Amino acid sequence: MRLTLAILLLAATPASAQQQPAAPTPASVPDGPTRSFTGSDLFGLTIAADPQISPDGKTIVYVRRTGDVMTDRMQSSLWLIDVASGRQTPFATDGSSPRWSPDGARIAYAARDGEGSQLFVRWIGGAQSARVTSFPGDPQALAWSPDGTKLAYIATVAGEGTKLGTQPPKPEGAKWAEPLTIIDRVNYRNDGPGYVKPGYDHLFVVGADGGAARQLTYGKFDDGGPLSWTPDGRSIVFAAIRGPAADRQVMNSDVIAVDATSGTMRTLTTRDGPDAQPRVSPDGSKIAWLGFDDKRRSYENTQLYVGDRDAASPRSLTATLDRGIEDAVWSADGRSLYASYDDHGQRRVARIGVDGRVTPLIDNVAGGGLDRPYTGGEFSVSKGGTIAYTGGDASAPADVWVLAGGKPRRLTTLNAVLTGSKALAQVRKIAVTAPDGRPIDSWLATPPGRVAGQRVPLILEIHGGPNAAYGPGFATDMQLYAAAGYAVLWTNPRGSTSYGAEFANLIDKTYPAADYDDLIASVDAAIEDGTADPDNLFVTGGSGGGLLTAWIVGKTDRFKAAATQKPVINWISEALTMDNTLFTSRYWFTKLPWEDPMSYWNRSPLSIVGNVKTPTLVVVGGDDYRTPVSESEQYYAALQIRGVPTALVKVPGASHGGIASRPSQSAAKASAIIAWFDRYRKPAGATTPAQGAAQ
Repeated sequence: MRLTLAILLLAATPASAQQQPAAPTPASVPDGPTRSFTGSDLFGLTIAADPQISPDGKTIVYVRRTGDVMTDRMQSSLWLIDVASGRQTPFATDGSSPRWSPDGARIAYAARDGEGSQLFVRWIGGAQSARVTSFPGDPQALAWSPDGTKLAYIATVAGEGTKLGTQPPKPEGAKWAEPLTIIDRVNYRNDGPGYVKPGYDHLFVVGADGGAARQLTYGKFDDGGPLSWTPDGRSIVFAAIRGPAADRQVMNSDVIAVDATSGTMRTLTTRDGPDAQPRVSPDGSKIAWLGFDDKRRSYENTQLYVGDRDAASPRSLTATLDRGIEDAVWSADGRSLYASYDDHGQRRVARIGVDGRVTPLIDNVAGGGLDRPYTGGEFSVSKGGTIAYTGGDASAPADVWVLAGGKPRRLTTLNAVLTGSKALAQVRKIAVTAPDGRPIDSWLATPPGRVAGQRVPLILEIHGGPNAAYGPGFATDMQLYAAAGYAVLWTNPRGSTSYGAEFANLIDKTYPAADYDDLIASVDAAIEDGTADPDNLFVTGGSGGGLLTAWIVGKTDRFKAAATQKPVINWISEALTMDNTLFTSRYWFTKLPWEDPMSYWNRSPLSIVGNVKTPTLVVVGGDDYRTPVSESEQYYAALQIRGVPTALVKVPGASHGGIASRPSQSAAKASAIIAWFDRYRKPAGATTPAQGAAQ
């Protein structure tokens, strides 16, 4: 299917900037089969996700996400893997969130059924799945009861919106406008789902063989998973923000236990800060959960806590680890937990004893998205301690791996045929030292076929967040840029996660600030490395990386061209129009916008747009509610007014988090950025060999 990106080329551009695009190369415009990585290849990629190992450790069920060229979406199916042999068999042509029954005889999962999804159960070895729900709520956070007779899940219960007045009676057959929409919630829209519909997420229980589901929680609150049953099957533990001012809380969730029969609830944690992802120990004597004391800083390490069966006497097991915990599950003996966390741009799994002792186990966890190399990945553990996880490196999207007996083993090679037929960019780490002496992790991808010692154009690609991290993983954007003849540099400047709380908070209440210096130091290192052509530098990034892109071109003219993607341009307007309305002013500033407007203005790229001379492309999703479209349009308008070469690219129907979720749009967006950079790039052959360049 064809996709047209709305590219507005309306700038009154100086004649000197009206260069014609460079002559297409085989990498950018393929003619028939090609060894170059192309936008069409995005439809051929497959990524493994959510690997769930059976209780006996013999079988893994996982989600296989594959591009569908006819629907222009990533389609999810379920597959089984025999751990001993690695043999794969299809399990369900459509499905997500697979979960094993306690005896390992059945798998519950969610699958599309009509306009929504429902809960299904299938016996291992059986040919048919039984639908066990008919509730229009898209079940999430599936959890089996210990005896295998019931399933708990979260689903949305529709509600009735606020009404003000009435419209006149409508004559039969008349075609009137849509009725008024009344909004009275502080958080009234979410990036991705869009404007919030009346209703809330609540906890349900249904028989594993089907029947009527029973709603356990009620009220004007959203309850969340994961869900964890007590071993006796009498209670379910979950997390939620409840209470009189719940809608005005941002991260103040508590661990709550609900009686699985009566629905009676007990709140187990009460501190100021998030308490979430509770897990009951195998013997029911303890509860583990993730959280931190909220100090209103931009970043806090999420710590792993353990308390007694009522979460009393809590203690952190990871206070000295100085890393944020992503997920944790109990070992079968209840003496330790398996936990994942990011360290120096790489997700890891370790065993953490109830005494706080940390034993590293896995260092190559990977997964999540395809377009950029963010850290990510998932894991599960059998009763015997065998770990199934998604892992990989820069050579391919995530595959299913297993760790047994201390030895990691790759079970799938889902992209071997495609990647084996392509000349992919090689990725390596380069040494970078910030002006204040701090080491900064950076990675460099070089174009396939680059001649040793040849300097090539460089794209600096900046991650969002800003409290997030890139790593040495596979990324389609980087491969497409490299296939077009660019080296690509990505880095974790101060403010990035996976280096401890102190490093992440170096930008607290100052962002953007010295992270600019880290990024420029990384570019200088790529030049010193002998790869980057200092006269052919380009910069791009998304979200927080889009903000930093706009900040960079307001501070320096070193870059030939820039592409700021879904940026924050004006902190005041962003704080008042983003989807999580209360967040920005609470965690990234010390006062509200009208109390101290100059603090917001001085950290806004719009405040230095008067310095910009760099041709700058502006890219945003048409349905972005995190850094709303108005942010990008403000910057585009300012550049137009100043006469700076610019264009505005809107990705139709795309949210902030989903700007690359449709393969055609992901490919077209990268192609638009490459075409923009090609306009201002020195012609091939004008680069100069590096003396003593790294090979």
